[in-house]
Amino acid sequence: MKKIFIIPVLAGSLFLTSCGGGDNNQTQQEKAAVETVNETPEVDLNSIPGIQDIEFTQSFVLEGNDQMKFDKKLVKVKAGEKVSLQFKNVGELPIESMGHNVVILKPNVDVNRFGNEAMKAKDNEYIPLTMKASIVAHTKLLGPGQEETIEFVLEEKGVYPFICSFPGHYGVMKGEIVAF
Repeated sequence: MKKIFIIPVLAGSLFLTSCGGGDNNQTQQEKAAVETVNETPEVDLNSIPGIQDIEFTQSFVLEGNDQMKFDKKLVKVKAGEKVSLQFKNVGELPIESMGHNVVILKPNVDVNRFGNEAMKAKDNEYIPLTMKASIVAHTKLLGPGQEETIEFVLEEKGVYPFICSFPGHYGVMKGEIVAF
């Protein structure tokens, strides 16, 4: 009789021991992964298609429209110097259905992960606090005819993706700032 009682107790103990801390560790690992920005591998910046055809600028205007497009896909700047970006929403559709922003991300950030997290951040203008460490700078969410200027410094040489984080936009409304 004792053997019959001990076997289920041992099996239950093993089950709880093997599964007990997994959820907390997994949650912590997932949170760490969301906040982690991978090391920047060496990239030959001059090999980026089209980079030789554009001039350096530390100040530029970027427009977003109702077709979910930015008017620029590639910008070349000098690393370590202040950059001024004036963003204009030139569309006509309301902010609730076609709001736009610009989010400059650090090199090697998983843009799909960022976009998925952004969809959950409506109350924060689609800027996910869970990915705050991945962001260099961002504008406010702008409606039709609105504009905002932001300034930031890209400290390191590299390729910095920029996107609109409004739900569904990041897949097509994107570009790169290349810092030399």
